[in-house]
Amino acid sequence: MSNFKAIGGRLLQLALVLWAVVTILFLMFRLMPGNPMAAYIDPSFTVEQQQELMVAFGLDKPLWQQYFIYLGNLLQGELGDSFRYRQPVGERILMLLPNTLVLTFSSLIVAYAFGILAGAYLAWRRGSWVEQTAIPLVLTTRAMPEFWLGMVILAIFSFWLGWFPAGGTRTAGAEFDGLLDFYTSRDFLTHLALPAATLAIYSQGLPLLLMRSNMLDVMKEDFVTMARIKGLSSWTVIVRHAARNALLPVMTSFAIAVGYQLQGNVVVESVFSWPGLGRELVNAVAASDYPLAQGAFLMIALVVILMNLLADMLYALLDPRISHA
Repeated sequence: MSNFKAIGGRLLQLALVLWAVVTILFLMFRLMPGNPMAAYIDPSFTVEQQQELMVAFGLDKPLWQQYFIYLGNLLQGELGDSFRYRQPVGERILMLLPNTLVLTFSSLIVAYAFGILAGAYLAWRRGSWVEQTAIPLVLTTRAMPEFWLGMVILAIFSFWLGWFPAGGTRTAGAEFDGLLDFYTSRDFLTHLALPAATLAIYSQGLPLLLMRSNMLDVMKEDFVTMARIKGLSSWTVIVRHAARNALLPVMTSFAIAVGYQLQGNVVVESVFSWPGLGRELVNAVAASDYPLAQGAFLMIALVVILMNLLADMLYALLDPRISHA
């Protein structure tokens, strides 16, 4: 019963956070300078035609009425129509979301696979020249701005060497039988390589340092000492005993990293002209497309909130000692 009560309380907290995010997004875009209709009102329009356009998008009503209409539409799953594309925001987001998710998960899987293995190895080689060289290098990659790292990788591997395309998700004129054929094609994978590598290089620092720190703590535990006394090989001690117990915080951090990676995608997608949710968000803000920008921000916030909830649940599931009471 206490677990259900804790989960209910956690869901209520997340609902309040989501409501706060929705409110802030609504006010933020409407308090920004500029008229969202400026890009769509032709100078030849009469005053009556301009007013009709404002009425069509609901911008003629007071701010508080727009807010409650917006909340009511959200509860029905309606995100409004894009000013720019003249289509439902939900359809536009669902069209772009797969590209963003593929980029996010491919980069994180590479980053965490490398970070876990490298972190365990550096903990095993603590004090060696390998660790003394690797740690500053990892911290350097973590401190690099994502847009700067992306531009360097783009300049070297695309403009200089010409190994990979400079942007987009497909070559002009390429045709595919369906989504599966598209996402598994060599053409798509070559376009994916550079933006995914940028995010992976930036993200690998967290799992690597976390794994190394956990390994150093676990290797001081009694069960590791006993394994060594039994005469087990160093590989067995590291992999079967120390690494398995050090993985828990790293694996739960993966869920949180998914949410935060979506925020980083905003910059990387813009650098590589990747047609995803992040790039669309930047374009929507620049064009004062309130509904599309709100929808994109809301989707990113929702994923961050859900990933934090998933991390809490995974931690409690993988470690029974954790109590939510």
